[in-house]
Amino acid sequence: MTNSVTPITEGDHLVPLYMDVHHLDGPVTADDVAKAHMADLQIQDKYDVNYRRYWVDEATNTIFCLVEAPSPDAANTVHREAHGLVADEVHEVKEGS
Repeated sequence: MTNSVTPITEGDHLVPLYMDVHHLDGPVTADDVAKAHMADLQIQDKYDVNYRRYWVDEATNTIFCLVEAPSPDAANTVHREAHGLVADEVHEVKEGS
């Protein structure tokens, strides 16, 4: 069983893949992030965005999101509209195995 996801394509090219990072001032729980992720999924299609996965570091109040999006702004627009927690950093990444 593989854990890969088929990337989104626009025409003949792949949509960029980003890792965004949120550094929160207060405590964060995996349950809170799961709810925020579900809110992202509800509206992401409106912006041609695909939030694929997320990770939570409860000890440092940090959240990481893996997202396919036409731009970092499109990814942050989904976060802003869904729950208001925009990323502090957005890095374009390439997936490896």
